[in-house]
Amino acid sequence: MKAHDSMEQELEEILARDVDDVRREESEIFDQLTGEKRSKLVLCGAGGLGRKMLAGLRHVGIEALCFADNNPALAGRTVEGLQVVGAPAAVEKFGREAAFVVTVWGAHSGDRLAERKAHWQALGCEKVISFMPLFWKFPQEFLPHYSCDLPHRVFAHADFVRKAGQLWADDASRAEFNAQVRWRTQLDFDQLPDPVSGPAYFSPDVVRLQADERFLDCGAFDGDTLRDFLRESEGRFGKYWALEPDPANFEKLRALVASVAEPVKERIEVFPIAASNRKQTLRFAAAGSASSALDATGDLEVQGERLDVLLGNASPTFIKMDIEGVEPEALEGCAGLLARARPIVAVSAYHLQEHLWELPLQLAATLRDYRFYLRPHDLEGWDLVLYAVPSERCVPDSEPAVA
Repeated sequence: MKAHDSMEQELEEILARDVDDVRREESEIFDQLTGEKRSKLVLCGAGGLGRKMLAGLRHVGIEALCFADNNPALAGRTVEGLQVVGAPAAVEKFGREAAFVVTVWGAHSGDRLAERKAHWQALGCEKVISFMPLFWKFPQEFLPHYSCDLPHRVFAHADFVRKAGQLWADDASRAEFNAQVRWRTQLDFDQLPDPVSGPAYFSPDVVRLQADERFLDCGAFDGDTLRDFLRESEGRFGKYWALEPDPANFEKLRALVASVAEPVKERIEVFPIAASNRKQTLRFAAAGSASSALDATGDLEVQGERLDVLLGNASPTFIKMDIEGVEPEALEGCAGLLARARPIVAVSAYHLQEHLWELPLQLAATLRDYRFYLRPHDLEGWDLVLYAVPSERCVPDSEPAVA
């Protein structure tokens, strides 16, 4: 059996479950895993995810016993009114009577969930689970959370998942896609492939930069992609447009541009604008970080604009989008540009569960004679990038290198 056919069969096996059975499992798995310890919870990690977990649990009437954290500087402090206990002390006090919930999962973490769970088990915890069963138990409090959402939604869209599964140009993409679907439906963190080599949006087996590249950076943050681009291109390019609506991030971006040598600096243009599907004023949650995002409850107003309008007759050859979940709207707003310029498109595909299949299908509906690739640039679902490459710019077939 050819690898392509084998991976297609593997996807069918993943999607073969009955939706009603999946619904029952997602509502019951937390209770099954924790048993009599279900109401006695220690949150392992007092960072952003731990605080989100604490707030959601309180909203449903559950008070965690404590935060347990490996950072000794936090021991003895309180976070959101809950005591932080050092890891050894927390295990000594609650290791037998409580369920320890791992609430550490984020970009650039450097380790996997299995390692985090093993750490607490080695200290003596009898019951260690990930945050996901609790998210499934109380979806109204926690979901969606980036690519985490209720698994039955994947099965409810199985036909679209299958269609997206037919788009990938190589076995590495098909394997990644299947692993991502399995993870979204089975909590299987361990089967997610390791990140590929090379910076995000510049996977060397998928894209090669041209000397006259005209690069459009949507979600430029503090210039992280610009730094990578300048290094990868060695300063040889035609134009660089960068969009970043968060004021703090925009100032960092401008400072980076100001530090660039003059001949190169003249080819970089920055805009405090959000890519959108129409000209509009948008609410924005400005965190001054990589997670700043459009949010109807945000305290800042920013200008949104169609890329078709913003760039006029300009023709970018490479478009990157990392805009915290509004990639579909931004792609809609540059449909004319995509058809006219035939750029490489590199889009973050991890901000919502359904983006895994919706984004490639959206692009495939409008782009002709393109090849589609899926590459992980970080561990456990983070920095997952969908590449759409016009046939005339495809790199000769090769297997991706693992970082």
